[in-house]
Amino acid sequence: MTTKTRKSRSSTHGLTEIRWHGRGGQGAVTAAKMVAEVALGQNRYFQAFPEYGPERSGAPIVAFTRISDEPIQVYSGVENPHIVVVLDPSLLSIVDVTKGAPDDAVVLVNSDMPPADLRAHYKMKGHKLFTVAATKIATETIGRPIPNTPMVGALVRITGMFPIEDVVEFLRADFGKKFPPKVVEGNIKALTRSYEEVQAE
Repeated sequence: MTTKTRKSRSSTHGLTEIRWHGRGGQGAVTAAKMVAEVALGQNRYFQAFPEYGPERSGAPIVAFTRISDEPIQVYSGVENPHIVVVLDPSLLSIVDVTKGAPDDAVVLVNSDMPPADLRAHYKMKGHKLFTVAATKIATETIGRPIPNTPMVGALVRITGMFPIEDVVEFLRADFGKKFPPKVVEGNIKALTRSYEEVQAE
């Protein structure tokens, strides 16, 4: 999905590039699109798309989101992400998730570990590291171990890209068209709980 919105009235300026790393079935592509569609409601320009490869369940996948106050003139994958979101911590052992990311990039990982422990365990260097137990939160609120909605909640808390209330409103409107109320409310609980529980170093 690639499109643009009207010029933003937001106080956030410039281009934000996000790279999502996950496995097939974890909802990384859906999360990338969700963030972009919330940007639509903020009257901002956006892109969201996956990098196509093996699509079997469990295979590593990559997706991208760009958000900007100005028209976006770049159409390739995100090579120098400001934000890296990792939906499966096992990828840290097999994928260079921070490749091309500047030293001050934000790295958000789905993990029960505190950031300092995760950094030590995977010998991660540099960047601003955050963790949230997204799979656990999803299981307890939605009833399925799909971490994408909790990861969006944590991302919103870390970056301040959108007011959390706007994301909740989006979920009620968008998910309300597709899912029964119980599922919608579960996703909202997952979103808001991860917003509160994300950990910083």
